[in-house]
Amino acid sequence: MQLIVNGKSVHVKTDGAKPLLSVLRDELGLRGTRFGCGTEQCGACMVLIDGEPAFSCARELASLAGKAVTTVEGLTQNGAPHPLQQAFVEEQAGQCGYCLTGIVMGAAALLARNPSPTEAEIRSELDTHLCRCGAYDRILRAIRRASEMIGQGAGKRGG
Repeated sequence: MQLIVNGKSVHVKTDGAKPLLSVLRDELGLRGTRFGCGTEQCGACMVLIDGEPAFSCARELASLAGKAVTTVEGLTQNGAPHPLQQAFVEEQAGQCGYCLTGIVMGAAALLARNPSPTEAEIRSELDTHLCRCGAYDRILRAIRRASEMIGQGAGKRGG
């Protein structure tokens, strides 16, 4: 099966019923996307499919024909971190970090749709993500910071 992952066409030889998360991690070596609950409840496995946030833990590979998948690794362009990645580091937004790649992917979709979201919109986007460390205040600050960076042109990178 042909997939587009992080802007590159890849051929995957596997059962179409295999979860996307397993293919990303085990066959393509993209370890940024995490396994959390396996039931689409925690958000750790969030990726973008055609620019929209989607759980990858239970998403069958066969359902992705003709779709573009973006993982957290795909946010970096030409060696430059995405403003979200930079802001999360600057705000020290993570504690254990296990949930962060999923949160970053959800936030990336939000900022692509709306570069200047309100706090309520950010909180709504985060509703599908569980963070057991309780780093939500720093996460909110990081997303707001990334929004400001994007608004100032930091999000305009070559790709």
